[in-house]
Amino acid sequence: MTTRTATCSCGQLRVAVEGEPARISVCHCLECQKRTGSTYGVQARWPASQAAVDGRSSRFVRTGDEGNVITFHFCPDCGSTVYYGFDAIPDVVAIAVGNFADPGFPAPRISVYEDRKHAWVSVPEDAEHHH
Repeated sequence: MTTRTATCSCGQLRVAVEGEPARISVCHCLECQKRTGSTYGVQARWPASQAAVDGRSSRFVRTGDEGNVITFHFCPDCGSTVYYGFDAIPDVVAIAVGNFADPGFPAPRISVYEDRKHAWVSVPEDAEHHH
C-alpha cells in the first residue's frame, strides 16, 4: 500500500496517509486564492482513518460560498496550511497537494468554481469541470 507524507515548510506538522486519494481536485474560489496566495488551491482527500497527524497545528474556520464549514489546520511556526476538514463530511481529511512536494503526484480529476479561474490557468481536459 502506498504511503505519502505531507509536511509544512518547517517540517513540524506532518500528515502521513495510506492508499490512494479518494478525490483530487482544484478549487478556483476566491477564498482558496487568498488562502494559498496562488490562483487556486489543490487538495487530495482520504478517509480520516487512513491519515495520521503528527505535530502541532493552529486552526482557522470559515464558511464556504455554499454554506460548508471548513476547518483549516496550519503550522503555528511557519504558517503553512497542511490539512483541513469539512463539518459536512467529518470522516474525510483533505490535504493540500503541494505539501507532499511530489511533482509526480496524480493530477486533479475535478475542477470547481471555474467561473473564478484565471484565464491563463490550465486544468486537465479530462477532469470534471464545474462552474
